[in-house]
Amino acid sequence: MFGRRKLRGRTDEQVLLMREAGLLTGRTLALLREHVRPGVTTLELDRLAEDFIRSHGGIPNFQLVPGYSHTLCTSVNEQVVHGIPSSSCVLREGDLLSIDCGAEVDGWNGDSAMSVVVGGLDAARPADLDLLAATEASLYDGIAAMRVGGRLYDIGDAIEASIDTAARRDARTYGVIDEYVGHGIGEKMHLDPQIPNYAVGETGPRLVAGFTGAIEPMVTLGGTGTAVLADDWTVVTADGSRACHVEHTVVVRDEGLWVLTALDGGQAALQARGAAYAPIR
Repeated sequence: MFGRRKLRGRTDEQVLLMREAGLLTGRTLALLREHVRPGVTTLELDRLAEDFIRSHGGIPNFQLVPGYSHTLCTSVNEQVVHGIPSSSCVLREGDLLSIDCGAEVDGWNGDSAMSVVVGGLDAARPADLDLLAATEASLYDGIAAMRVGGRLYDIGDAIEASIDTAARRDARTYGVIDEYVGHGIGEKMHLDPQIPNYAVGETGPRLVAGFTGAIEPMVTLGGTGTAVLADDWTVVTADGSRACHVEHTVVVRDEGLWVLTALDGGQAALQARGAAYAPIR
């Protein structure tokens, strides 16, 4: 289903260039987190992100996707992914907002997404807090499953197992979206292979040193069915349940893992899971 070609790795020099793109992506999301508040439109956030990326020597790589003209994808509540920023989308307290962002620097790419509650955690519904925590934990559980010589689809196995555990703990129904997946990344934002964020019952190709991928679970408070709106981009849950999307760009190395779009490189979350944190010094 996803192909079995041998994966390719990046050199240390290439990974360091990708870290620059990853840091710019991560810093853009950190800036946006500070500006998410009731009354702000998603188009305002988009313009802020574009100005920040370009003023720091990058290119908003979402604008390089054919047919798309924005810097961000902004998905609100029941929107899962690929929401288009708009001046008519005014954020309200308690909204669950997912922001997907990418930057290209010197020909290399970063891609990352975060989900936040408008108005802060105090404004969140308990179910949304649980969904956020479960989805964020599943992302790092999936990343922590990556190792040289391991299998690509171990990532999705770990993500789905993490969500299943959270569902039992929280006594909630969580749906892991299976129509949209992660991907390889490097000289372009979207490269082979596709990386399922859920268990597929196969092993997949072996991970090699220097492999770089974007891992991005999308989880709902209901079912896994989706629909695409009339704009041909925005994906929503079929049952109207709220959704959460998080993503990081990661490199797997012989020494361990480095999360290229996390400002701390993923050190705290990886070490909490017993996974080796291995930046290039």
